[in-house]
Amino acid sequence: MSDPQYAAARASFLAGQEKIAQGRAGLLPQLSANANLNYTNSDAQFPGSPLFREGQRDFGGRTYGVQLTQPLYRPQNRETYEQGKLQALVSEIQLTAAGQDLMVRVSQAYFDVLLAQANLDFIRAQKSAISEQLAQAKRNFVVGTATITDTNDAQARFDLANAQEVASLNDLEVKNRALSAIIGKYPGAIAGITWPLTLTPPDPADINAWVEQALGSSLQVEIQKTALEIASREIQKARMGHHPTLDAVASYSDAKLNSSPQGFGSEIRQGQIGIQFNMPLYSGGIVDSRVREAYANKTKTEQDLENSKRQATLATQQSYLGVTSGLAQVRALEQALRSSEVSLESTKLGRDVGVRTQVDVLNSQQQVANARKDLANALYTTILAQLKLKQAVGRLTVEDLGAVNRLLKVEGR
Repeated sequence: MSDPQYAAARASFLAGQEKIAQGRAGLLPQLSANANLNYTNSDAQFPGSPLFREGQRDFGGRTYGVQLTQPLYRPQNRETYEQGKLQALVSEIQLTAAGQDLMVRVSQAYFDVLLAQANLDFIRAQKSAISEQLAQAKRNFVVGTATITDTNDAQARFDLANAQEVASLNDLEVKNRALSAIIGKYPGAIAGITWPLTLTPPDPADINAWVEQALGSSLQVEIQKTALEIASREIQKARMGHHPTLDAVASYSDAKLNSSPQGFGSEIRQGQIGIQFNMPLYSGGIVDSRVREAYANKTKTEQDLENSKRQATLATQQSYLGVTSGLAQVRALEQALRSSEVSLESTKLGRDVGVRTQVDVLNSQQQVANARKDLANALYTTILAQLKLKQAVGRLTVEDLGAVNRLLKVEGR
């Protein structure tokens, strides 16, 4: 995957899945080993005792052992495990959301390139018409039918068109670079929209139905719902700081001393098995503090959930209205383009019979280019709104992106 944002989201997903194993570890046996070596220097005095030899002694010793602990009753560990499963679920939903965001970002960057190219085509058509007007103004000035002011005006407009062309070329390059930042390579020539095409309206054709879907299946809402459940469990977990714990414990140790202050060595092997009970009585108030903290965090999460619902509602409404208004605008601009093309053909015919000039033809061509640019802008905006609408309700899929891809075709193929 070339996009670093999605790659980061996938790494975060893999990290999130480890929360399950980490939580389960608190319920499983814990086995540890210990060992030590030591050196002792002692000077022993036993006044009046005939049993022990007095004097200075140097001796070494070693101890090793193993201990097995199996939690029997640790309610906090159980809550940690359940929270781990929920955190893993959050990371999974976040990865799905990152995938949908990637599809929208790629589409946005792709259509930005196409729109920049359409704008450049329009600027060049405009420049061609102004160039012909400039040439005609110069010819008319030479024969005395126009003033120098007309020539200067045409020259100024031509110079402005040159500047606009440079700006459009730069904008196209910037848009190409933005796309390459996502896909990891320079895009080069890309496919454009095929003509004619049919865009489908939202189904169902009811904005409230889409909002209801968003509240039920929006990925951001799902993330916050799960976060709220985690926060609720954190309250229970904090309260369990007052609960006792019970473990089964088994251990074995072997301790050997080469000597002792009393003058003799020893080796003790010992095995133990039993139940270990611990009852917290007072911890300086930290348990109650953690409970209050957990309640405050739950309140924050509730507000985050409400905000995510409102944002999902707004995004759905904006996208739905973007689709419906975009479809109406596309229909109107398609008609405007057809009318401009008919006008162009009429102007060409008028030029051929001598009632129109080449400048009139170029102006008509400029009008057609402008209509195509406006239509392309409306089409790209509407298609993006369709993708964002499905993203808002959490149902954007690769198949949806494939349907958009089928609308594209490389020029000349």
